[in-house]
Amino acid sequence: MTKRPEEIELLAESGKLLAEVFSRLDKLCLIGMSTMQVNDLVDRLIVNEFNARPASKGQYDYAYALNASKNDVVCHGVPATSEMLQSGDIVNFDITLEKNGYIADSSKTYLVGDVSLQAKRLVNVAYEAMWKGIKAVRPGARLGDVGYAIERHAWRHGYSVVREYCGHGIGREMHEPPEVLHWGKPRTGQLLREGMVFTIEPMINHGRHNVRTEDDGWTVVTCDGQLSAQFEHTVAVTQNGVRVLTLRPEEKLLN
Repeated sequence: MTKRPEEIELLAESGKLLAEVFSRLDKLCLIGMSTMQVNDLVDRLIVNEFNARPASKGQYDYAYALNASKNDVVCHGVPATSEMLQSGDIVNFDITLEKNGYIADSSKTYLVGDVSLQAKRLVNVAYEAMWKGIKAVRPGARLGDVGYAIERHAWRHGYSVVREYCGHGIGREMHEPPEVLHWGKPRTGQLLREGMVFTIEPMINHGRHNVRTEDDGWTVVTCDGQLSAQFEHTVAVTQNGVRVLTLRPEEKLLN
């Protein structure tokens, strides 16, 4: 489903606000905070300051403004008062924001305190892999080109790509067609056309790609207990390439 130019501008407005949410998180000293404290801060910011809505609240009966996925949690980690962030952790915050009826979706993995070189390397490669996928987006390319670019980068560094979860179209609904796999073959999959809007959100594991869902029905972890890292942006296919609708201020200098 393609979006009209005016719809993309509304999505970009939501994306700009969401980028500011992450800029606020960047300023926090996360050591000693609970993931629920971060959730509550984000909820208040989106609702009270931005006059917007955390789009994840109420989606599939989920009750929170974000997912907080720490260390071996791949995705969908549920914030908890008892889950304290400590030096050496990595944690992904996955946040959605709806403004004027249009939803933006983005995530970032944070290094908490003094993190091991192994963890830093994984997080860096996950970030690079997302950008490899983003830079493969252009009219006439195919979704397989996006997935291939991501998977090839992860493999080159000795990591695996989670296959059970993917990016997705987004607009008035959080999850719309198409599904955006983070692995694939070049010149295969759906043709990309100007006006398409979707997320790219690879989950990169230090060990094997296998995952399992815990008893809460939400939290997805690596089967081998090794670290996982993820980054996500919402992007639009433009006439000549790609526009990142959730681009953060520090990224404008890099891309």
